Amino acid sequence: MSMDPSFNQRLASVERNHRLLANGYTTEVRADGLIVARPRRQRRALGRIRYFVLIMLGLLMFKAFSFSTLGELTYNERVAKLGNGTTTEQIGAFVMQAEPATVFVAGFFDLMK
Repeated sequence: MSMDPSFNQRLASVERNHRLLANGYTTEVRADGLIVARPRRQRRALGRIRYFVLIMLGLLMFKAFSFSTLGELTYNERVAKLGNGTTTEQIGAFVMQAEPATVFVAGFFDLMK
């Protein structure tokens, strides 16, 4: 006894919908009163990129504020001193180097003084 191909298609559709709903869903009531569950869209990749960008902007703002507050000479001396330390401190010195973006944003902090 063979199964109807349309039945297999419907069964595959139900299984696919079940997998999608397992990751979260929202419900809505249609005009005829039927409650319909719709899968919640996943935004994982975009969320990770957004958090990465926010962390990088926060680091840039921290560096620019430190650069503006300490002044170029003192800031560079402290970063150089950090570069002579342990491996972790050397990595920190590399990250904290004053690149053009840091100096540019620090200029706005100087204007606000």
